[in-house]
Amino acid sequence: MSDTDSPRRIAKAGRHPTRPPVHQRRRGREGSGAPDGRVFLYGLHTVETALANPARVIHAIYATRNALSRLEERGVVFPVPPQVVDPKWIDARVGEDAVHQGVLVETRPLEAVELTDLGRARLVLALDQVTDPHNVGAIVRSAVALGADALLTTTRHSAAESGVLAKAASGGLDLVTHIEVVNLARALTTLRKEGFTVVGLDSEGPATLEETPVGRRTVLVLGAEGKGLRPVTREACDHLARIDVPGQIKSLNVSNAAVLSLYVVGKKQTQG
Repeated sequence: MSDTDSPRRIAKAGRHPTRPPVHQRRRGREGSGAPDGRVFLYGLHTVETALANPARVIHAIYATRNALSRLEERGVVFPVPPQVVDPKWIDARVGEDAVHQGVLVETRPLEAVELTDLGRARLVLALDQVTDPHNVGAIVRSAVALGADALLTTTRHSAAESGVLAKAASGGLDLVTHIEVVNLARALTTLRKEGFTVVGLDSEGPATLEETPVGRRTVLVLGAEGKGLRPVTREACDHLARIDVPGQIKSLNVSNAAVLSLYVVGKKQTQG
């Protein structure tokens, strides 16, 4: 099938050729081809998790015959009929370097919830202007794996939901509560009043994370690589803590720092 060939929609009555709207046939770099107000998610695990999320609004599903068979074998329920396409058709929309595994969904971005919707959350991860989608995706994946209840980001200067971020998160976007705030420092101050202990990671922190007291409910705050936490964010924390590493390289990628710090704080909460 050439790039201009249309996908075919799988319907109960049979396969009927259809032509996708023009806005769905745009070329572009990885993650940039979705229509305005929508995102393309790709990869078997990412798509499977997205389709299982009742909060997801799915507009279209595109899959190669092989990928469709694999999803059907996993018992995936399709909210809209899938359309069979050639791998190159997907390449043209998300980029040839994207590891899409033959499946792509067009969806509306997930709605962030309010700060007041944290419920009984015990461990919250807050990101202070971390903008790289690969890093944020990896952080989301780790947050889910290590039991974080929610992710807190800012409306501006943060990575927006995208195929790149979702693929790095490996389904995590649809498994963690996402809270978006305009002013991070103000939000952290609010959470402190509600009984959360706010711990900011800072390479110049006065104590190691292992030595730093954490509460029954804790917010762990990570800053962008290079810049770290902004001064106004540091002031909103109860404690500043550092991660000491034994090797010759003393700094960690922010996603690696997230893994280590989530593990340490989670363990301290369990033991405490």
